[in-house]
Amino acid sequence: MIFLICVPHHLHAAQIVDDRGAGVTLASPPRRIISLYGGLTEILRALGMADRVVACIQGDETVKGIPTVGTHLQPNVEMILALKPDLVVQGGVAKGMPALTRLEAAQVPVAMFAPHDFAGLFSTIARLGTLTGRVEAAGALTRSMESKLADVAQRVANRPRPRVFFEVRELNLLAAGQGSLVNDIITRAGGGNLVTSPQKLILYSLEALIQANPEVYLIQKGAMNRSPEDIYARPYFQELKAVKERRVLVVSESLYSRPGPRSAEAVEDLARFLHPEAWEKQGSGARGQGSEKD
Repeated sequence: MIFLICVPHHLHAAQIVDDRGAGVTLASPPRRIISLYGGLTEILRALGMADRVVACIQGDETVKGIPTVGTHLQPNVEMILALKPDLVVQGGVAKGMPALTRLEAAQVPVAMFAPHDFAGLFSTIARLGTLTGRVEAAGALTRSMESKLADVAQRVANRPRPRVFFEVRELNLLAAGQGSLVNDIITRAGGGNLVTSPQKLILYSLEALIQANPEVYLIQKGAMNRSPEDIYARPYFQELKAVKERRVLVVSESLYSRPGPRSAEAVEDLARFLHPEAWEKQGSGARGQGSEKD
């Protein structure tokens, strides 16, 4: 009888290595999860764990009616500890973040994920599935996303790849580099990121932008770029080929820059804009220039 009682504990134990290289072990599936990154909250909801998420950060409305515990980069450790979580998940922060160190010192399991492409995103989904006991749901979610990506890949294969610039922030112009998920989204959608820097984000001068002369210009709108000026009214931007040909698209920051279950939708969204002819047989073209998808 003692053996039978102990078996479930060992069967449910889960261990992963997070993106800091730290081991995270849970004796049983978590019942009280705090998410410090919106994309991870979306993944947890997609895995059927929304009812286990007891707090999130300001601005994350994935799960309604739960407390907020500060911001992504400045979580309130005291509030987190008061909620007695058995798992805290954080996304895309530097190794050695003081808040995470304090939580781990208080014996709170912390898992950090920083995917910068779809391979990393699928790994994140799989590891969250392992930690939460939702391995089958994680596999189903990944297969669904892979199916959408495969459909887009087949449609855009062998088509010309326009050179794309992704504006992360208008003032002190900030662009998405090769080390960002956005780069993978652009590539899979049948475009090419004209920013060759291996960094995730890079400051870009107006002179360099005019010289690069992108064929397509994407403007993200969200927390990092709340009120971007109409590109057609910006001084000197009329010299860009993308502006002259009105190949400008305003996109949702949460859809494009936040790794999560909807990232494959961003690929299809952009592919339809870059290559509307690939969907014409289905009677569906691209959305008009300057529109935004949430």
